[in-house]
Amino acid sequence: MVDGRDRIIDIVVEILETQGYDAVQLREVARRSRTSLTTIYKRYPTRDHLILTALESWMDEHRYAGLGVQHHDPDESVYDGMMRVLRTIFEPWERHPEMLKAYYRSRSATGRELLLHRGLDNVVPAAMEVLDGVDEDFVADLDTVLATVIFGLSGRFAAGEIAITDILPTIERTVRWFTAGYEASRR
Repeated sequence: MVDGRDRIIDIVVEILETQGYDAVQLREVARRSRTSLTTIYKRYPTRDHLILTALESWMDEHRYAGLGVQHHDPDESVYDGMMRVLRTIFEPWERHPEMLKAYYRSRSATGRELLLHRGLDNVVPAAMEVLDGVDEDFVADLDTVLATVIFGLSGRFAAGEIAITDILPTIERTVRWFTAGYEASRR
């Protein structure tokens, strides 16, 4: 470790970003990190665990770091607040599309619960600050709709059906239409 960073994890992140999920091979990670396979297996019992740890590290640095410094302005609309939160989450993926593919593969396989809970632990407080005082049924419906749309768009991107740059605009339109109805009903 240098400066508290794990060189093994840094190498895995680099491979994920540049070559993708399938390129993460433990022998290559050991070679590039100048670490033995035995050391890697002691720290990370499986390849999936190693990839999950690398994804968590990357997400903490790129996706979730911006959430803690945001604050909801009382005059901010539900739409503007939710899009501020969602842009913070998705713009790093637009700059690093291979990481979204790796996240989707891991979330769809062994790391589903871990990645989901990690994301919720980071995103929910920021979103709930925006949704404070908003009707609970609306919040529940918004959660269901957004989770479904985001998972579906991520899967379509991972399958090569849409571009990474199609995701955020689609989410934005969904949030706009969904919140417009709610905000109109409050008048």
